[in-house]
Parts: sequence; structure tokens; C-alpha cells
Amino acid sequence: MLIRRETPADVDAIRAVHAAAFAGSDASGGLPVEATLVDALRADEGWLPAYSLVATDADGQVVGHVVATRGRVAGEPVALGLGPLGVLPDQQRRGVGSALMHAVLGAADARDEPLVVLLGHPDYYPRFGFRPAVELGVTPPQPWGPQYFQARPMTAWRDSIRGEFRYAGPFDDL
Repeated sequence: MLIRRETPADVDAIRAVHAAAFAGSDASGGLPVEATLVDALRADEGWLPAYSLVATDADGQVVGHVVATRGRVAGEPVALGLGPLGVLPDQQRRGVGSALMHAVLGAADARDEPLVVLLGHPDYYPRFGFRPAVELGVTPPQPWGPQYFQARPMTAWRDSIRGEFRYAGPFDDL
């Protein structure tokens, strides 16, 4: 497996990864929102190409994708909103998702991002250093349970980063 930045040639494969990974999550039977969210994020001012990563198999086929976009805490651009993270169903439970998480978190830390935030399962993400964001003084933009709204402070974290988190614009349309 190789983890690398997304290229223009990967766009359709990334959409297919999220469509397969989140199939059945849309009650209407249509494309899952995650499959079209990445396209909307690419067109948003919060898009940061350095944080759109793909995992490829030995044949070079895209089998997983993760993205982080610019988020804000109390109106300041001091955080990343992570997601979606998707892996093809036949590649799940093989370390692809973990490799993508480690790669995007490593990139964020190397680029001096202070904080990475996500909405995710409380039994999965703590293994990557995530904890309830409210413990850091960062509150969700919607009334999500604090166990699901999680944050990971990076090396550049400062205790003064406190307030309401806002995702990139396309998340508001979900």
C-alpha cells in the first residue's frame, strides 16, 4: 500500500471509494453524502490539497481516501476538520484506514496545524489521540454528543484555542 496526495486523475476513484464505503447510509438509496461531499469541498475556500490523501494498492488502484479541510475555532483558522475517511469494503480491516489517519495527522503536525477535529465513533478514534473536543474547550457547531465530537491537539496546540468549531462551508449543507 502507498499513501500519497490526491491527483486530478483520482477524483472519480475517490468518489467511488466513498460511495462504496458508505453504501446504505443514505435512506433514499441514492449516493451517500460522503461521495459528493469531497467534490463540494474541493470547490470550497477551505480546501487544502496537502490534506487530501489516497491509499493505493500494489496495482496503483485507489482503495482509500481521507481529507481534512480548514476549520475555524472562534472564527480563527486554527484547526482542520477531518473527514470523510473511506476505504473500499473489501480492503477494510487491513490497516488502510489507520495508515490514512496516521498520514493525514503526520502531515497536519508537520505543517504546524494546532488542532484536528472530527465527528466519529468514540471507540475508534481515541487510538489516534482523539478525545472529546469539549475537554479542550472546543464546542461543536451543532448539538452532537460530546463523545462523538472529538479533537486531537497537535504539537502547535495552544491552550488559548477555545470556542465554537466551524467546518468548511459544504458541511453546513449536510
